[in-house]
Amino acid sequence: MNLFLIGYRCTGKTTIGKSVAETIDWRFVDADTMLVGECGRQIKDIVDTEGWQAFRRRERSTLKQICMQKRQVVATGGGVVLDADNVRAMQGCGIIIGLGATADTIRKRMLQDITTATFRPALTDRGLVKEIEDMLSKRNPCYESASDFFIHTDGIPVVEITQTIIQKIKHRIGE
Repeated sequence: MNLFLIGYRCTGKTTIGKSVAETIDWRFVDADTMLVGECGRQIKDIVDTEGWQAFRRRERSTLKQICMQKRQVVATGGGVVLDADNVRAMQGCGIIIGLGATADTIRKRMLQDITTATFRPALTDRGLVKEIEDMLSKRNPCYESASDFFIHTDGIPVVEITQTIIQKIKHRIGE
């Protein structure tokens, strides 16, 4: 079994994923970092030169590799749920945990993250705030429907979110 963290950019997938993995002594995997490592190019470069469709194909391939292993906490890319095959793959080998935050929280986190410009290409040409609002309205239903459970991360300490996730997992698997 694996644990998959899904959600929009800057909802806490990597930070919380690392905390959960350390707490339960599982391997942490960042799917986007794995993809970048395998192809030797940043996501922005892939998208700029090959387009989003090519990136999504690479993302699907990376997720298939991840699903072949067990006992991993996986921080997925924000758009992983846009492909129904990805959702089925995650459901087939683990528990999916949705993470959410308000548009304002996401904007603040993105502006504080020095890797945003190179690691997170723009999804629209509408400006940061409008892009976040538009994408959340489109993607939140996908995150919520794919998740076994959903947690809002606004203003909640990582340790508290970690404990909530572990309690929910134990309840789900009957421990």
